[in-house]
Amino acid sequence: MNRPLRILGIETSCDETAASVVLRDTDGRGEILGDVVLSQLEEHSVYGGVVPEIAARAHVEALDTLIAEALARAQMSLSQVDAIAATSGPGLIGGLIVGLMTGKAMARAAGKPLYAINHLEGHALTARLTHGLAFPYLMLLVSGGHTQLVLVRGTGDYERWGTTIDDALGEAFDKTAKLLGLPYPGGPAVERAARSGNPERFAFPRPLVGEARLDFSFSGLKTAVRQAAQSIAPVGEQDIADICASFQHAVSRTLKDRIGRGLQRFRDRYPDVGRPSLVVAGGVAANQALRATLDSLCDKNGFAFVAPPLALCTDNAAMIAWAGAERMAAGLPADDLSVSPRARWPLDPNAETLLGFGKRGAKA
Repeated sequence: MNRPLRILGIETSCDETAASVVLRDTDGRGEILGDVVLSQLEEHSVYGGVVPEIAARAHVEALDTLIAEALARAQMSLSQVDAIAATSGPGLIGGLIVGLMTGKAMARAAGKPLYAINHLEGHALTARLTHGLAFPYLMLLVSGGHTQLVLVRGTGDYERWGTTIDDALGEAFDKTAKLLGLPYPGGPAVERAARSGNPERFAFPRPLVGEARLDFSFSGLKTAVRQAAQSIAPVGEQDIADICASFQHAVSRTLKDRIGRGLQRFRDRYPDVGRPSLVVAGGVAANQALRATLDSLCDKNGFAFVAPPLALCTDNAAMIAWAGAERMAAGLPADDLSVSPRARWPLDPNAETLLGFGKRGAKA
């Protein structure tokens, strides 16, 4: 589609309510015209995690105002957008219903096409918005709900190379923090504590290191942290710092092995790509120690390390709007207004369900 596209995006998959207007020009370059994100951190922090019912109600209360604010910042009216993109999954079903139903109503009222977006596709395509990357490239998605290594071949064309067989990495960070009495969210708290800790004090396991498969596992590492804390109880401030540093070190070594093998597979698959890219996305991408490990790994293997701005690594509506623009530009069909939200929605529909996900299959 050889014309500029202006897309309104809506994101309500978890505990951020977000709306954004994004421009995709005729050359495929992107620009964020208006972007608003409202965090629900205060509502959930007292519970040590996201409460789905509270999240859904908060989305209902805030979404209309945020959409109006995003349009105002873009200096546009609803009639001037070319399409509406709303997250349709995966995520908390209550929040997904709020966002998708709002998108449907606006699309119907304004006579605009609707794109029901896979949240993970938003992450997968963000680097094209921020860095103008060409296909193909690798994406490491590390968040509270997902840990995946994905080959991004094109818009709507993804091949999952690795996924977690139990806990997501962000979940492991959160549970480690909770075990040690650190505040929620756990990722930043563990990273802060680790800065003053000894990463060599505890020899935590590095799950699946050395295996040819590219999957991840963090449940055993989390258990080892609990056992270490129990063995020296009561833990003091330095004990907590040492546990966090040792945990983070084990995670870094694990990612170095898993991703290193993925980089080699990419080289074997695409020998003619001169300097390919590894994109890291998701909330855990904010961890500076893990970023440094991946940056160094890429440099040694001739890859470019690409990390979108932190605000676009966590949940946001700009990535949803951009995914809608990419799908529209590629000529992919809009969705019927009968489309339903999906709590589980694998980005790669051909990927096998792994043990550890339960009878309903992989969330994503």
